[in-house]
Amino acid sequence: MPQRTALVIGGGIGGLTAAVALDRRGWRVTVLERAAALEPVGAGIGLAPNAQRALDTLDVGDAVRAMASWQLAGEIRRPDGRLLARTDNAAAVRRYGGPVVLAHRADVIALLAGRLPGDAVRTGAPAALVDPGDPLREDRPARVRTTGPDGAPQELTADLVVAADGIRSATRRALFPAHPEPRYAGFTAWRFVVSAADAAGLVDPGTAHETWGPGGLWGTLPLHDGRIYAYATAAVPPGGDRAGGDRAGGDRRAELRRRFGHWHRPVPQLLAAADPAAVLRNDVYAAAAPPPAFHRGRVALLGDAVHPMTPNLGQGGCQAVEDAVVLAHEAGPDAPLDAALAAYTRQRLPRTMAVVRRSGRIGRVSTWRSRPACALRGALVAATARLAPDLALRGLDGIADWRPPGAP
Repeated sequence: MPQRTALVIGGGIGGLTAAVALDRRGWRVTVLERAAALEPVGAGIGLAPNAQRALDTLDVGDAVRAMASWQLAGEIRRPDGRLLARTDNAAAVRRYGGPVVLAHRADVIALLAGRLPGDAVRTGAPAALVDPGDPLREDRPARVRTTGPDGAPQELTADLVVAADGIRSATRRALFPAHPEPRYAGFTAWRFVVSAADAAGLVDPGTAHETWGPGGLWGTLPLHDGRIYAYATAAVPPGGDRAGGDRAGGDRRAELRRRFGHWHRPVPQLLAAADPAAVLRNDVYAAAAPPPAFHRGRVALLGDAVHPMTPNLGQGGCQAVEDAVVLAHEAGPDAPLDAALAAYTRQRLPRTMAVVRRSGRIGRVSTWRSRPACALRGALVAATARLAPDLALRGLDGIADWRPPGAP
């Protein structure tokens, strides 16, 4: 039987996980990434125990856990610094069997890319679906248009296409043109990483915090190598960013200073240490409705391409990793592709859309503006922390305790 072929559109964490998982199942995989290099969009990522267990099936879970700050505690505060709740990785281990690992996206992408054959990833290769193919017909593979190594247009065929092409997925639109586009979640996110040298003495390396204020929040997450990942969200109209290199970065940092510069330490100090050109800003979008399926023909949709979600549960990347591992598990060497893709949709659609809804609810609470609403929110968080400290994690119940199919 000839080796089956797969094309993965998109070289982010979800796409690369799918490529590694399919490669281990015997597929000949090619990743088509439009960027000139595997430069991740984003800064930090949290990998909860569910994603780590999925990566264990690829023998990379331990390498991810090696990036963890094992003694990390988590705090929720008010803008004036008052502590509302505190938990730690020991609580996550008790509840979910492991901690949340905070890592830089570039480190995770390098880890995954290093598990692929040297010629598997093609950068500078934008891809567009031409024909989804038919899994019941050997003479109708999927067809993808891309750019060859010489820069000339090229058409490739494959037994399977994995579309991990992000929130503005052209593949999703081609497969389901009547499906509504993701909708604005009501807030924008800023992210940046402060170097270990610039962050020295600013943050307790054993403590992460999230501070909730009127209309937005701020988060500070120490990484294992001394760098600090910081993020913020605010309820603002979409499309407020300006184009243009360093000027845009400077404008972004200035806006963060205006919104958060008067909050408790170390928020002002981290803003002062941030490289203006490295501040990212992205409007947050989430799935407007469940899609008809996660596949059509010989094409499987994965990650943000099919279930974009707000970042409030830290599950966007985690769910993409789950998608990839489940897809590869179903698409075994002898499995009929039509049945494998149907099983993939059956398992992933209800689970991921439930996570989309749960994350969206927390996102809406995080953008409350009025003083009475914010006071009520703080009182509820503090009371929950006093009565049952582990319940501060309960937003991840049924999510972080997931186990991949076939796992021991």
